[in-house]
Formats: sequence, C-alpha cells, structure tokens
Amino acid sequence: MHMRVVIAGSSGLIGTALVSSLRGDGHDVVRLVRRSSAGPDESRWDPQKDRIDTGILADADAVVNLCGVGVGDKRWTGAYKQLIRDSRIAATDVLAEGVAEAGVPVFVNASAVGYYGDTGDRVVDETSPSGTGFLADTCRDWEAATAPADTSKVRTVLLRSGIVLSPHGGLLGRLKTLYSFGLGGRLGNGRQYLSWISLEDEVDAIKFVLTRDDVAGPVNVTGPAPVTNAQFNGAVARTLHRPAPWIVPGFALSALVGEFAQEGILAGQRAIPTVLENAGFRFRHNTIGEALDAALVR
Repeated sequence: MHMRVVIAGSSGLIGTALVSSLRGDGHDVVRLVRRSSAGPDESRWDPQKDRIDTGILADADAVVNLCGVGVGDKRWTGAYKQLIRDSRIAATDVLAEGVAEAGVPVFVNASAVGYYGDTGDRVVDETSPSGTGFLADTCRDWEAATAPADTSKVRTVLLRSGIVLSPHGGLLGRLKTLYSFGLGGRLGNGRQYLSWISLEDEVDAIKFVLTRDDVAGPVNVTGPAPVTNAQFNGAVARTLHRPAPWIVPGFALSALVGEFAQEGILAGQRAIPTVLENAGFRFRHNTIGEALDAALVR
C-alpha cells in the first residue's frame, strides 16, 4: 500500500534512516523542518510557537513524530532538563492537535523505555506501570500530550524505544572509539539492564506499526533479549576483539556527567517487546551479539 507520511524529527539518527527506508519502498515522505523549506518534500513549522500548516497534514496517511533533544547530550542543568521536556511535549502537543483537526488516520509518536523508571532485574512490558524520576515523568507527560489525537479516534502508537544501536551515532557512535583503543569497561556495578534495538529493527518496527490497524497505544520498541551493562560491555569487547577491563564507579560517573548518571547510566529497564511479538513482528537481530555484529562489523 502506497503511503504519504509526514515526519517530524527527520534529521536525527532514527528519522534519517526512516525517511530513506520509506522512500526506498516507494512512499511519499514530507519532512517537517524548522528552517525555510528547500523543496516540495519539506514544510516549515515552529512547535514552540504552535505553528504548523495543517494543510500539509490533510492528505497524509500517517504522521510520525520523532522530535526531542538527546537526553545525554549535555549536563542536566535546570535549563537543559526543561529543554528535554519542551522539545518533546510542545512538538507532540502541536502535532496531536493538527492530526486531530486534519483527520489523519495514524499518529506514531516517540517515547522511551525510560517511562518505566529503574526496573532493576524485573521484566516489564507495555502493561507495566510508569516509574519515578525525571525521565519517567517526562515520558508520561510526553505520551499524555498525544491525547487530542487519541480522543479523536486517530490510531495513536507510542514508541517506547530502547537504546538504538548504530555505528553512526547514539550510544555506539560515542563508545566505538573508546573500545577500539581498549578503554571500554563496565559502568557502576554493571547489573543495570539495557534495553537495546538495532537501527534496522527500529526502522522496521516503525514501518510495521504504520500499517497494522490492530496495533495502538504503547509499544516497546526493543530487542527481545535485554542485557545488563556488564553483558553489553563484554559483547562489545568480543565484537571488536578488544579488551574492556575497566570499571568506572558510580561516583566518578556522577562527578563527570552529573544527575544524568543516576537515571541514564546507573539505572536501566528490562523491557520486552510483547506487543510487537504478539502482532507478528520479526526481528532481524534477536541477540545483542547479532545487533552489534550488524552495527560494528558488517
């Protein structure tokens, strides 16, 4: 089925790959940009000023919102924490209202497994409650901002994504050089869980939910086998054939990156993709070893 998809946040790691994949499949993609549009496949918008041309949404089959500054890109000052929230919630507010007004059939909105807070070794799926902390609160409010679309009978999907593995950015983009020089290692006690997904599976999952009328609400976009930080460290070291003997204690991480260390590094989620698996989605990469091999070797 041919689709016309409008995408916000299309210049990031996931958005760039998604645009390329959808266009490769023959679909029309319109990118929402915050500068002057450079062609008919772009439309300018300003979510901070509540500005969007709803006409661009009128004949869309779906809208995908991937907006949000990186939670670990800068130290968590009060101003940056506000930016983390605003860059997600304001954009979602504007798009949800626009989608409802234009009657777009499908709204796919980013979220994250941070919704569950620190789960320890407890397995969580889409039926699990929200956790506590800044990230959990942000994800909960982020998802709540989709309400105008959801209450207008728009099929609304909430992508609770894990850590996306790609050599071109994200976590692996930062760690690859350190591990290559033998500077990799366990963070804290290493028992915190990491819910990962390969970039290919992330894009495939988004395309999957775009066309599945039976999928709505929260969807954990994670690989089927989350790992601990210690297991992840060992897997990266094996994939790159480099030693990773170091241990970075929690207090050192807190001194280095501040508050983000407690929620974004020393805490974790053991989230599993129950909704995707029950709907029949097939992962390309079922284990951390397969995902790392695809990202770092192939």
